[in-house]
Amino acid sequence: MNKEIIVSPSILSGDFANMEKSALNVKEWGGDWIHCDVMDGVYVTNITFGMPMVAALKKVTDLPLDVHLMIDKPEKYATRFVDAGAYGVTFHPEASDRPSEVLKEIKARGAKAGIAFNPDVAIEDYEYLFPECDIIVVMTVYAGYGGQKLIESCLDRVAYIKRKLTEKNSDALIEVDGGVTEDNCAKVAEAGADIIVAGSAVFRSDDPRRTVNKIKGVTK
Repeated sequence: MNKEIIVSPSILSGDFANMEKSALNVKEWGGDWIHCDVMDGVYVTNITFGMPMVAALKKVTDLPLDVHLMIDKPEKYATRFVDAGAYGVTFHPEASDRPSEVLKEIKARGAKAGIAFNPDVAIEDYEYLFPECDIIVVMTVYAGYGGQKLIESCLDRVAYIKRKLTEKNSDALIEVDGGVTEDNCAKVAEAGADIIVAGSAVFRSDDPRRTVNKIKGVTK
């Protein structure tokens, strides 16, 4: 790898009985951001946590909180997550009635804003939103559960978005979320990822610091 990746370990894989410790561990291990997977039981079948958890994490860590809304009608809650302490908020555009406005509202609150694509959502349908995005998330699994295996064909979608952003001279960052491990992280970076989400790979590693460094492309 010729660049250092931003690593955003998913707190969903942490210890729910001691989320403060999980957040502190991410920093100790060298993680750059903390990824917060918000699921509502509607857009996806799983339920995780909401604004109070983000607000609680904000009190115990200075790492940026990378909030990914896997919820129906994100316009109802997006700015509330910013108010709770999110550094950035991404959401699935097909779940929103007004995705362009949601992006603008998030940014107006001072946070980074972006959209996320499940593997079965046509990227072309939402390219018109790219100029308003700071972050574009490519799901390499289907949203809803941790521990899934990376769908390698989705890396073509990463490369496609990378080309489109380059054509538009965009500074938006590409975030890849789902099934990234020490063994496949090089492929993910080569496809064009700037940010990599890793949950199980980090929290269940026998050496989380080594895993984070491997994903960053650091050799130690």
